[in-house]
Amino acid sequence: MFILTILGKRGNFIFFVLLFSFASTFGQQKQLQEYITIGLDNSPLLKDLKNQKAVNLIDSLKILAGYQVQVNGLSTNTYAPSSNGWGYDYAITNGTNFTQQVIATKRMVSKENLVNQHESIRLLNESLNISGKISAQDLAKSITAQYVTAYGINKQIIFNLSLLEQLKKESIILRAYTEKGIYKQTDYLNFIITTQQQEIINEQLAAQFQNEIASLNYLCGIKDTAHVVLADPSIKIEPIAEIESTIYYQQFIVDSFKLQNNITQVEFNYKPKVSLYADAGYLSSFAQNAYKNFGASAGISLSVPIYDGNQKKMQFNKIKIAEQTRQDYRNFFKKQFDQQIIQLLQQLNAINKIITQSDKQIILSETLIEANKKLLEIGEVKITDYILAINSYLNTKNIITQNSINKLQIINQINYWNKK
Repeated sequence: MFILTILGKRGNFIFFVLLFSFASTFGQQKQLQEYITIGLDNSPLLKDLKNQKAVNLIDSLKILAGYQVQVNGLSTNTYAPSSNGWGYDYAITNGTNFTQQVIATKRMVSKENLVNQHESIRLLNESLNISGKISAQDLAKSITAQYVTAYGINKQIIFNLSLLEQLKKESIILRAYTEKGIYKQTDYLNFIITTQQQEIINEQLAAQFQNEIASLNYLCGIKDTAHVVLADPSIKIEPIAEIESTIYYQQFIVDSFKLQNNITQVEFNYKPKVSLYADAGYLSSFAQNAYKNFGASAGISLSVPIYDGNQKKMQFNKIKIAEQTRQDYRNFFKKQFDQQIIQLLQQLNAINKIITQSDKQIILSETLIEANKKLLEIGEVKITDYILAINSYLNTKNIITQNSINKLQIINQINYWNKK
């Protein structure tokens, strides 16, 4: 009798402590989208890509500024002494050279060349846009996967608490029948051990849940130790997109345009270049009438490429190799994309079959447990059989939960590849 009393009191105490802890600790409900939004807002990588776009805008303005009139001041003051025929040749140095000038230069560029350079910046920003979308999608996928993992544990805790509550009620009935001698004390002890094992499992799940939430917060850049309960992520599979419309394929298209832009720019670089210049100021050797040496000049310079050791051809060859590399990556990605989608859909189909079969089995397990409950109340069921039925029910329920979580993870991966 003493053993029964102690075990009954201890079991109730652990259960109510655990139940109270869960109710008070897991009070704040969180949504998946909340974590994704915070994670994207806190991502330093996404902020870096945004800043790079701002830098490219400045580079675009620099291109325009580089073709504006450039004005510089020049001051040259030279004295070359000579004596008895020793020193620099006077015919070259003039002995003294004093220059104070303001020089204006302007490089001439065709409108097509300028447009092509701006197009290069635009394509670079477009590439950054795509990189930003892919990075955001990678982060959203990771956050969703971590959220779903934590949510699965959350579901197991809630289910186990509900089951524990039922087991506690039945332990009271079993204890009364044991005291009357209808059941053996060993049967009662076996039932209590099963109940306590579930309590230990729930304590382990609670600790694991907190670790998963901590990982989720770390991933999102959240500094928070508050305990939460997670809402259903409600992830739905999106229609399978055409590969050409996904953000991952768009990068190959932009890379192709960038290489074409590089070819055009090489052509422009090898066209004749014209520059205008003008200067005004004071230039004198002080040889005579130094006060009359104020003046001005203007001119035009022309540069025509003739031979550069075949460097132009080498640049074209480099671009050609880069284009071949781009095509190789694109072709491999197309095969990889198709194979990945097919594989994920096959996994999803297999999991749906397992869940359907498990749902049928859980109905039978629930029916068996209900029948055992009624027999327990009249003392006509073997405790070992009842425990086996409970364990079978738990295993089936865990299979359903685990496969439901795996299903959400697969849908998350399918939606990741479908991002437009």
